[in-house]
Amino acid sequence: MKVLFHLPQTDASAWLHGLALALPGAELREWQPGDDAPADFAIVWKPPRELLAARAGLRAIFNLGAGVDAILALEREHPGTLPKDAPLVRLEDSGMAQQMSEYVMHAVLRYQRRFDEYGLAQARREWHGLAPHPRDTFTVGVLGVGVLGAQVARAVASLGVPVRGFSRSAKQLDGIDTYAGELHGAQFDAFLDGVKVLVNLLPATPDTIDALNARTFSKLARGAYLVNVARGTHVVDRDLLDALAGGTLSAATLDVFRDEPLAAEHPFWREPRITITPHCSALTLRDEAIAQIADKIAALSRGETVSGVVDTERGY
Repeated sequence: MKVLFHLPQTDASAWLHGLALALPGAELREWQPGDDAPADFAIVWKPPRELLAARAGLRAIFNLGAGVDAILALEREHPGTLPKDAPLVRLEDSGMAQQMSEYVMHAVLRYQRRFDEYGLAQARREWHGLAPHPRDTFTVGVLGVGVLGAQVARAVASLGVPVRGFSRSAKQLDGIDTYAGELHGAQFDAFLDGVKVLVNLLPATPDTIDALNARTFSKLARGAYLVNVARGTHVVDRDLLDALAGGTLSAATLDVFRDEPLAAEHPFWREPRITITPHCSALTLRDEAIAQIADKIAALSRGETVSGVVDTERGY
């Protein structure tokens, strides 16, 4: 069994060592430009087209993350990049759900207890108390309740605040009001109505680009908060800044951006009501990811089906 590995801007030695232990007998190699030799499986993150195109005998491609937008964008730009008979398999959780839940819970509690406002008051050297937002009306809406989003929604619900979930197809989550349909449809508007904290976990697809725009913000409770841990392409930057300036939104926590790293001249840096983190809300944990991928390679080698296979038409 031949396994091709590609993780740019990272020392691959620890990954290759872990994969060698998890896949005894496999021939592992890190992809280098010009390598067009056969491989059975590819384990990749943001691969160049030449790594995948016309790769003889490839049985599956494993993406080192839950988001597959980079690979699918490559396929849209260069049709035929993805081998027709090789499924694209994304990581499922592998330690990411716990991290994502912690990140979102921290942001929700920060806004509910108004610590963001205390931070601004400290900068002005002002000393005054603020009553927390009532929990029973501090509704949190989780936009995108897939594998990660569902776990985030459950974790946030444990804080004692009302939680809603929205997805393209109908989902049932105990203790959580769920809505389903197309973005900007009637169910989407009903989901947004009265939401105090909008948490974005949408997949990155052509249909979800610019989903967080002036119209979306206007449907939320006045003075709502935004937490974006999905992709920067979901946010219309100018609309977000305008919503903050006009009071439609009170604050935002952003972990992802259209261009990363965020340019030093970007206006988000100068907006004190925006909290910026460097795409760290849920990092891929090496040991957990290796174990998951090794188990799926073993299953595919036995002729079994595996979960996490991406519908390339839908984008997730």
